[in-house]
Amino acid sequence: MANDFILSDAGIGALLLDVASGGAFDEERQARLLALAESLTGSDGVDDVVPGMNNLMVAFDPLTIDAGAMERRLVDGWRSAVARVGDGRTHDIAVVYGGPDIEGFAADLGLSVDEVAERHAGAVYRVAAIGAMPGFPYLSGLDPALAMPRRAVPRQGVPKGAVIVGGGQAGIMPITAPSGWHIVGHTDFELFDPHRAAPATLKPGDTVRFTIAGVRR
Repeated sequence: MANDFILSDAGIGALLLDVASGGAFDEERQARLLALAESLTGSDGVDDVVPGMNNLMVAFDPLTIDAGAMERRLVDGWRSAVARVGDGRTHDIAVVYGGPDIEGFAADLGLSVDEVAERHAGAVYRVAAIGAMPGFPYLSGLDPALAMPRRAVPRQGVPKGAVIVGGGQAGIMPITAPSGWHIVGHTDFELFDPHRAAPATLKPGDTVRFTIAGVRR
């Protein structure tokens, strides 16, 4: 049976399982990965489990578990992983659409600003992964009509709360930081609080729905 994954070393005591299919993001594979991640979290010898976009990094203690045994656990776990339906919480996030990019973004797509807001808010998103910066959600489920390559020149300071689109994914900025994604709106939804027991509000597998709180041009 041909492998549908690539397993590689990610340093001493870490493995990366990549299940991307032809380079395109696959929602069903991501759901299987999240199920595998949950099954590995807290198990003997496993220090950390980090889901990415169609990949999974597992850090382990090589003094507790042999690297070969960890590889077999990952491979067997992937082959038997079953996507779960309905896992995770649902978050409704109010957005005021607008910002410095939205008019050009809409024009490049052949849409009006209102159509961009309606399409963006009309989709149901799934938190595929958390990464890049504390609490940043990579959201799958973007309407394909809104897919847009990232900016050629990233901004040095995209503000906290910016609702953004990059390629075929959506996201929200948890802090002010550089980004090449397009700004299509703003939300006051708090994504990260280091003083909470669980600092990140969103988790992989959660569902996100955006609601239109206003449209500014």
